[in-house]
Amino acid sequence: MTDFQTEKQIVRAFYHALDNADTQQIPDVIAGHCARDLLWRGFHPFGELRGADAVGATFWQPLRQSLTRLQRRMDVFMAGRNMLDESGGVWVCSMGHLMGLFDRPWLNIRPTGKLVFLRYCAFHKVAHGRIAETAMFFDIPHLMMQAGQNPFPPQTAAHLVQPGPMTHDGLMFDAHPADAGQRTLALINAMIADLGQWDSQLTLRQELAQSWADDMIWWGPAGIGATYTIDRYADQHSAVFRASFAERSKTRHICRMAEGSYGGFFGWPNFSATPTGGFMGMPATGRPGDFRVIDIYRRQEDKLAENWVFIDLLHFWKQQGVDILARTTGIDPPQGQP
Repeated sequence: MTDFQTEKQIVRAFYHALDNADTQQIPDVIAGHCARDLLWRGFHPFGELRGADAVGATFWQPLRQSLTRLQRRMDVFMAGRNMLDESGGVWVCSMGHLMGLFDRPWLNIRPTGKLVFLRYCAFHKVAHGRIAETAMFFDIPHLMMQAGQNPFPPQTAAHLVQPGPMTHDGLMFDAHPADAGQRTLALINAMIADLGQWDSQLTLRQELAQSWADDMIWWGPAGIGATYTIDRYADQHSAVFRASFAERSKTRHICRMAEGSYGGFFGWPNFSATPTGGFMGMPATGRPGDFRVIDIYRRQEDKLAENWVFIDLLHFWKQQGVDILARTTGIDPPQGQP
């Protein structure tokens, strides 16, 4: 059995304290559970933040003031050793939604007074009994669409409030057999090797079939959408994406790990590419852009069955000279470090 119970409990205790704290207590709660020099990475417009005060004042307090009665609704919770860290660092990952009542503006997105979901995924590096690093990615365009401020042209796939795993077994609070996580990680690595470089001699569908179940579900971000089966994923995202970019860099990640039938990774950025036109209805720019991405996978036997994807599209398009957030809301929001 894998034994990441200590690290899991540290993160669960942090979530419990954070989610139940009064808004003004949030920086103190973060300081009590995280390293003094905590490095926090978040989607645009937040970027990199350092320390409890910055993370609390810049992200959590404004969010809690806007989305009142906030609830964390987790669909995946897992831990594992980062295969990219020679020291064997342990990371804990959770994925789901932050649900609340949208009562006040957030990032200048107009409130609705109604229930909204902020789709999120967070990776936490645990060291010396504290959270040392966090990568917390969240789908701001998805929230904007719930508020009636659609920032993008019509999507190639479907816009949905995304459910958790079909098998309802993603909350791994207990220990799991080590070999199951090893199988999952090996499959993710094979998929990256097969698909990551865009230079296979196979057709796209043949490439996909090496790693993916035929009835795969790709839960993509707002602006792209979700799609079902290899054929529709190829038509509604993968082929479109490949045809819209050139000069794709090699894949690079900060953390890649797995536990049980689940695994995932994130990068800062994962890769860079230059748009040649057409993607999300945008013209070619000739400017290379970075893609900050989290991917979470569910393995079914020897194939990948589900994939939840977080892409910082606001950051990517800002690099291309289009500030989607400012254009849609009419005001520039506060920003962290790029």
